[in-house]
Amino acid sequence: MEQSVEHGCGCGHAAASPTQILSDEHRVIERVLNALETLTGRPVLESLGDWKKALEFVRNFADACHHFKEEQVLFPAMEEHGIPNQGGPIGMMLIEHEEGRGYVKAMAVAIAAVEGKDKTASASLVENARAYIRLLREHIQKEDEILYPMAEGAIPAAEQSAMLAWFAEHEAKDMGAGTHERYLKIAEELTSAL
Repeated sequence: MEQSVEHGCGCGHAAASPTQILSDEHRVIERVLNALETLTGRPVLESLGDWKKALEFVRNFADACHHFKEEQVLFPAMEEHGIPNQGGPIGMMLIEHEEGRGYVKAMAVAIAAVEGKDKTASASLVENARAYIRLLREHIQKEDEILYPMAEGAIPAAEQSAMLAWFAEHEAKDMGAGTHERYLKIAEELTSAL
């Protein structure tokens, strides 16, 4: 019997597959990327609170939740079913995750510098945000159009059901009850405000 687990999108519908949850999370991440893009065209000091919210979302939802599920569950399952890491699409996604973390770290440093009244830090913040947005949009497209269909075809349905349970457990135990919903709310706040 297939286990019913709520979608990661917060819509209350049962998830069809792990890749569907991840793809739904991409839609939420894209909304925040759009908000971040809007922020890059505004004076940083006037919107510092929104910058901090966006950075918190990216660190905790996009990376600690979403990328963690890919790196710890999806990618290893794909490797077990013959999809190579080194020199293959998984390896490229992992490289891009690290590249994204570099941009996020640089944005955090720039935000701290802006708060410390460094007048040159705003340009660094905007530059790293734009690079991050470009990277993640392309990254999401590759995962949705290439990697996730590969995973769907390679990983047996029974294993996918177990992965859904692991996703739910990660969110409840590692992230904390209500954390996912909190970040969905932050995404909504940023989208509405910007």
